Amino acid sequence: MLKILKHHRVLKGEIVLTASKSESNRLLLIRALCASHFSIHNLAAAKDTQTMVQLLDNDGETWDVGPAGTTMRFLTAYAALQPGTKILTGSERMRNRPIKILVDALRALGADIEYLEKEGCPPMRVQGGKLRGGKITIDGSVSSQYLSALLMIAPKLTGGLEMELTGKVASVPYLKMTLRLMENFGAKYTWEGSIIKVEEGVYSPQEFTVEADWSGASYWYQMAAFSTDLDLTIKGLKQISLQGDSAIVQMYDRLGVRSTFLNDGVRLTKSNNALPALFNDDFTDCPDVAQTLAVTLAGLGLGGRLTGLESLRIKETDRIAAIQNELAKFGIVVDADGDYAMIVHAGSIKPSAVPVHTYEDHRMAMAFAPLAMLLEGVLIEEPEVVEKSYPAFWTDLKSVAFQFSEV
Repeated sequence: MLKILKHHRVLKGEIVLTASKSESNRLLLIRALCASHFSIHNLAAAKDTQTMVQLLDNDGETWDVGPAGTTMRFLTAYAALQPGTKILTGSERMRNRPIKILVDALRALGADIEYLEKEGCPPMRVQGGKLRGGKITIDGSVSSQYLSALLMIAPKLTGGLEMELTGKVASVPYLKMTLRLMENFGAKYTWEGSIIKVEEGVYSPQEFTVEADWSGASYWYQMAAFSTDLDLTIKGLKQISLQGDSAIVQMYDRLGVRSTFLNDGVRLTKSNNALPALFNDDFTDCPDVAQTLAVTLAGLGLGGRLTGLESLRIKETDRIAAIQNELAKFGIVVDADGDYAMIVHAGSIKPSAVPVHTYEDHRMAMAFAPLAMLLEGVLIEEPEVVEKSYPAFWTDLKSVAFQFSEV
């Protein structure tokens, strides 16, 4: 357990931000499907990405992804296309995370996949081989990762793929990221209404440099909102980004943080904007920053309604329940509106002698750590969970005068 302290609310300096694991993992799969190797520069140091690198180089029959959901989904589609048998498994939580929608779609394309324990969840035995193309219909409201997994293998399918999406499509920017990266390497597609068509074809190799991670940037924007003296530069971010989480620029502008884009990053300073009486926003396109915003509102004493959270129940943990449980320790009430929304009630945040439980979820640790700027210390269980997406998180915090002690 880690005790986090910061004795002032000054936030000044320069951070070289970790690379995007969303871009990195997609690029790794595209490279694996490419006829020849190409260099990926600034590949994410995230454990999820390193797991994918290792497994793609692993000729063994069993692929253990641990807690890496993106890796599980992408490699399930990839394994279905490759000759040979693979058993895909993971952590206890992973063995309870649903994958049925993706498996059903792959089966419709001719995949031979067998559940080995719980129906609809890993572990699975995948007997790979040539898949046929054609038309499938798939629920787009649950996880864009299912859709991205199918899209990336689509050029390798005989006749390509026509995918009809049903329901309210989740995380559209992640789908657009997938398609734009595919297009960068030669794939051809159209997206009209609810139908995405990808032509049969080949990926052409070329070098690529990964952008810094906007999800990781959200914690720095949170610290910026809590600061009283702010001048922070975050290196590696782009104003025009493939990442949906870049929506935090507009969100935090309403919370007093001004973003000025530079050639190689963004500079954060205080704006003169008055804080809103009530913060409302839709996180359908950027669900990974919902926890950060919920804790930010709590720290600022603001109320708000966060919607578009359908995918949070099936993440590393039930993130809606986790936010409710952990903010309650600090005296903040959060109500859930089914699986769709969280309502954060305005109130004064109070110190807690009870540690923040992370539920093996990297984003819980990182979303609560900035509260140390407002309180006399915050206790975080399992601080090592940040390795999943941002291994240098604690080191970067130390560079701006956060202090740590093992408890």
